[in-house]
Amino acid sequence: MSRAALLPWLLALLLGALALAALVLPRLHRDAVLVRRLRLVGGVAAGRHGGRLLPGLLRRIGELVLRSGAVNIATAAELQRTVAAAGFRGTAPVAVFVGAKAALLLLMPLLAWAATQGATASRQAVMLALAAGVGLLAPDLVLRSVRTRHRKAVAKGLPDALDLLVICAEAGLPLEAAVERVAGEMEQASPAIAAELSLTAIELRILSDRRTALVNMGERTGLEALRRLGGTLAQTLQYGTPLSQALRVLAAELRHEALMVFEARAARLPALLTLPTIIFILPCLFLVVGGPAMLRVLDLFGRP
Repeated sequence: MSRAALLPWLLALLLGALALAALVLPRLHRDAVLVRRLRLVGGVAAGRHGGRLLPGLLRRIGELVLRSGAVNIATAAELQRTVAAAGFRGTAPVAVFVGAKAALLLLMPLLAWAATQGATASRQAVMLALAAGVGLLAPDLVLRSVRTRHRKAVAKGLPDALDLLVICAEAGLPLEAAVERVAGEMEQASPAIAAELSLTAIELRILSDRRTALVNMGERTGLEALRRLGGTLAQTLQYGTPLSQALRVLAAELRHEALMVFEARAARLPALLTLPTIIFILPCLFLVVGGPAMLRVLDLFGRP
């Protein structure tokens, strides 16, 4: 089989791996969001969102891989933190992710072997290795994309949530009640920040040290703004600082930093517009200015 004939097969394998991983993780994320909304509305019990065929099958495969010891404890813990940073909760998403990697690691080389029948042994070995690499890395790429999208959603909804926290604190609500109330109010506007605040409210009620729950709020997503919010709330608990005053100062700082970011982006626009100006505008300008003179010179040299 020629190299030109192998290229479409390789492209099809890559697209298939990315499509499979892109179908599984976002659907599981949407199911988790729906379960959280049902809990807030009617207290519906969760735990049954893995009933779909493909996520359920991948979860069983992942559970077998995890129980077999193929993934060590440190790697599993790091994977749990990465999955949590993408907005997934519980152990089922970790099992689905591991199952997707295992399934693609076996499926992609099989498809590559079927596509390279008749090729030389060396070329077939290269294609099998490439297919295995694609199957192993595609879920990581999709999870990274979902995590980035989730962090952006949390960062986008944080200023509004912080303003609501200031209002609740000035109204006299305690910290746990304020966080829970803001989580409920933000459910429609920003489900991502609402989910983080809901989990924080649960940890504030359960954990003996409330500062641990506030630290966990910042560590889950890795956002610096959430870390600062958790640190500010922890300091109010430790030193008795007025909650509304601390939140108001933090909100002003975050707004100032966001304004500085926007100003920096605006300051970069002239430099970014230089290249398009040179490529698209200056040639037209030279043509308009020098075109008539060039035509006149050509006309003079063309006369007998």
